[in-house]
Amino acid sequence: MADIDRAGAAPQAAETDRAGAAAYAKGTHPPGTAHDVADTGRTGAASDAVTADRARAASHPAGTDHAGAAARRVDVEHARVASSVVDAVILERAAGVLRPVLDRTRGRAPADDPALVETLLDGTAPETARLHAARRLGLDPALPARALAPLNERPRVVPAGAEAGAVVRLGVGPAVPVLELPRSWAKARTALRFTAEGTPQDPGPRVVYAEELGGIALLADLVVPGAEPPPDVRALETAAATTPWLAATLHAVASTASLRAAASEINVHHSTLQDRLAHAEHLLGWPVRTPQGRLRLQLALAMRHLARP
Repeated sequence: MADIDRAGAAPQAAETDRAGAAAYAKGTHPPGTAHDVADTGRTGAASDAVTADRARAASHPAGTDHAGAAARRVDVEHARVASSVVDAVILERAAGVLRPVLDRTRGRAPADDPALVETLLDGTAPETARLHAARRLGLDPALPARALAPLNERPRVVPAGAEAGAVVRLGVGPAVPVLELPRSWAKARTALRFTAEGTPQDPGPRVVYAEELGGIALLADLVVPGAEPPPDVRALETAAATTPWLAATLHAVASTASLRAAASEINVHHSTLQDRLAHAEHLLGWPVRTPQGRLRLQLALAMRHLARP
């Protein structure tokens, strides 16, 4: 009997397995079979894998964020260093450009600052601007000052008691209050026209003070530089062109108190000077040893300087 049951059970089990396999292949296997157990295992394993992946995904962005933040911090530090170098260069160049302006506005302007001197000598500039320029140049507005007119150089302004210290031809204006320096400048330029090179061919003072000219300064309005010189000046130029010693000799006679002083001035004997003057009078056409002739000579020498271009 037992054998019969075993024999019947075996085919039934086989049929059941085949049916289950077919159902599994179709995806319709009934629950409770061995396939369900296997599927349940596989589903659990997949669920565990997904959970683990999610855990790793949750932890991975945090690590990435830390690394990215660190990289960004490094980039920012490099950018700051590069920016600081560029800023330093820009500031250095800007300081070089602004320093002269700041010096003028903080009382550290050089004593011959051209812009300030120009303002100070400009009679059309406002008084406040000229007083400001005077202070920046180190001048006391309560004390007098002089304008200086050097030949072929920028004008200068000095306190009234300062030395001119000229190494070139220089006209010195009168000492005036600071606000009257434009007038001193005009007179300094006139005085410059009366200066000379101080050589045998162009004898005369290299520095002339305007207040020492007196009425002779009026000649500057009559003789135009570069224009046709007066007849006496033309006579002087013609005589000097043919006689090398003439200009220095006549200047000595016109600028000293006596003929003996003139002879000493040019380092010749008195009799030699007399011979030279006789020759000079012949060339000029008028006497130079009389009071009237000496005055005429002085005026001719002064106009000779004024007539130069």
